[in-house]
Amino acid sequence: MSRPIKKVPTLRGKTIITLFYESSTRTRVSFELAAKNLSADVVNLNASTSSLTKGESLIDTLDTLQALGADIVVMRHPQSGAPYVATKYLEASIVNAGDGWHAHPTQALLDLYTICKHKGSLKGLKVVIIGDIRHSRVARSNIWGLTTMGAEVILCCPFTLLPIGLDKQHHHFPKVNIEPNIELALDGAD
Repeated sequence: MSRPIKKVPTLRGKTIITLFYESSTRTRVSFELAAKNLSADVVNLNASTSSLTKGESLIDTLDTLQALGADIVVMRHPQSGAPYVATKYLEASIVNAGDGWHAHPTQALLDLYTICKHKGSLKGLKVVIIGDIRHSRVARSNIWGLTTMGAEVILCCPFTLLPIGLDKQHHHFPKVNIEPNIELALDGAD
């Protein structure tokens, strides 16, 4: 998205901390650049160059961020549920930039935006997700987002690479079908 003035004062006076326990270029830099364009002060915490290397726990780090008065924390963590834990220790808003195998909602939002931009809408589309879905936080987030917005999702992978319990959760995702044969999965896909 472009606008005539690159930097606007929307978040002037706010502090955004990016807390990344895993390597990232696109996600971290995208958040940093967006925050700066909205006039926020940005502090980048990288696990490899912080007290985490000395054994500081997640809770200790969150206590420090609370004391520093962060307004928003953008967090990526290898443990599923870590951003949820952060909500219990911080008054700041938490943005989940990926947690374990659980979710990567910000990437899913970008994926949904991109599809909408090219297709006009998600409603009624047939979208195929191929590969290791069990271990993909992006696939999980896309499944939720796509079905919520009215798309039919076809998962194409060996049954051993489906999320555990998907068959029991199937009523939560009525527009999700499983087709291990790639030719059949892609038939009629948008």
